[in-house]
Amino acid sequence: MIVDNKKKRTFDAIVIGSGISGGWAAKELCEKGLKTLVLERGRDVKHVVDYPTTMKQPWEFEHRNQLGYEFKKENPIISKCYAFYEGTTQFFVKDQEHPYVQEKPFDWIRGYQVGGKSLLWARQTQRWSKYDFEGPARDGFAVEWPISYDDMAPWYSYVEKFAGISGNKDGIDTLPDGEFLPPHEMNCVEDYFSKKVGEKYGNSRHVIIGRAAHLTKPNQIHFDQGRAQCQNRTICERGCPYGGYFSSNASTIPWAMRTGNMTLRPDSVVHSIIYDEKLGKASGVRVVDANTKEMTEYYAKIIFVNAAAINTNLILLNSISSRFPNGLGNDSGVLGKYVAFHNYRARVSGEYEGFMDKTTEGKRPNSPYIPRFRNVLKQETDFLRGYAAGFSANRRSWNNNQGIGETLKDNLSKREYGGWSVGSHMMGETIPKESNFVALDNNLKDPYGMPQLRISVGYDDNDEKMVKDYLEQMTEMFTMAGFTNIRTNDSKQAAGLDIHEMGGVRMGKDPKTSMLNGFNQMHACKNVFVTDGACMTSTSTQNPSLTYMAFAARAVDYAVKEMKKKNI
Repeated sequence: MIVDNKKKRTFDAIVIGSGISGGWAAKELCEKGLKTLVLERGRDVKHVVDYPTTMKQPWEFEHRNQLGYEFKKENPIISKCYAFYEGTTQFFVKDQEHPYVQEKPFDWIRGYQVGGKSLLWARQTQRWSKYDFEGPARDGFAVEWPISYDDMAPWYSYVEKFAGISGNKDGIDTLPDGEFLPPHEMNCVEDYFSKKVGEKYGNSRHVIIGRAAHLTKPNQIHFDQGRAQCQNRTICERGCPYGGYFSSNASTIPWAMRTGNMTLRPDSVVHSIIYDEKLGKASGVRVVDANTKEMTEYYAKIIFVNAAAINTNLILLNSISSRFPNGLGNDSGVLGKYVAFHNYRARVSGEYEGFMDKTTEGKRPNSPYIPRFRNVLKQETDFLRGYAAGFSANRRSWNNNQGIGETLKDNLSKREYGGWSVGSHMMGETIPKESNFVALDNNLKDPYGMPQLRISVGYDDNDEKMVKDYLEQMTEMFTMAGFTNIRTNDSKQAAGLDIHEMGGVRMGKDPKTSMLNGFNQMHACKNVFVTDGACMTSTSTQNPSLTYMAFAARAVDYAVKEMKKKNI
């Protein structure tokens, strides 16, 4: 009976986490014939069925889609997130549900459910370029990446075709083109700004339409997934019943389920990974049931850790054994260290008096993008690396509510327009440093009996110089374009609110200074792979999710081949 019971808990592969990277790992493993257990610490969320607010109108919400005062008071951290409002509260972790210690101010934004934050992400999907992978070796601010853009290019193409990415073939060396569906359009002011930047700066600066994971014109592979064309509703974070944007829920998880090889277990909080001292490799995972708090062990030949960057660090730090007293695979001592993020603090806004005969119609779940242009070919500033930026323009409009009776009726039926507003936000690369780390607290426990995390991640002088340069450069670009009433702002927001935390389990060539090799495989524990944000050696300036998808698909391909060779 004991043997039979263990057999029921034994699989070919285990995937920890069902978000963007975990969903891809599950899809790839199941397609290759491996019986795969997917563990998710949150509840089950099924595509379409479990999107309770996706069709609601504003007046159907108790607080007209706003957050109540008491609710915000109880959740000061999560309430800062741009996507958190009455229609999305079901997809976010509330502040008291998973406590942590802030040694430095850090707003940890989490989504614990099947699909994770893939239901909530901003869907921006840019490839890294050769300059991004070469950056650490060139600048010396982190260990050298063990891979290049040429290694990743075919895997970018592979995941782009399946996920569905809209964009233009822009021919920009610093932002490689991909496998694109038709792009969204820029409006007249955005197009004007793009042309003015091109005239002024030539090929060194660009304003393009963003690359986004939206099905502007689905291909057969997307119909095969049960997805349909994006409806441009711009309420994506409530869950899309059409599958118009990519999420694990609409795409990779159901695709994996159809193979018959996936077992999905929600409400499963992974406590630690089990290391077999005799075999010299991981043998399984310990799981705490989120409802009963009962612990169960599951076993597999290979394990993919995709719990999202900070929780992946937590699991590995908590996976101690005689062989690894400081966390699984942590011979180098870098586990939990060199955590980095994206700097979103700075914004610039302004106005434009032209195109008063034009306005916009409808909605668009995307906006223009300005690829990084600082320190690309050479070091030209007093700070390392650079920043990308978003840009958008819109024309203010309103209804005249003056008068009574027929006059009021006539006034309300007519739209009145003001001038055009323009705005930009910064996305700066932060430098991975040993002083930016996460660690286990020696005393405090979370509701599942695991140590709470101490997070010590913050800004440095390099970030301050970068903010200053962004504000100066964007002001110069706005002025050049004839924008007026230009205003700059540094929000001073805490790290974490960018929701792009990375690192702690970084890739590298040398096992003495890194945790993973060029295939996301642990140097010191060969049957464990990490393909979420924890694996990142540096952050670049691009939105990271597309790279996680490509890493996951590539790592599974490698892992399965190594299994067949009996190297794992």
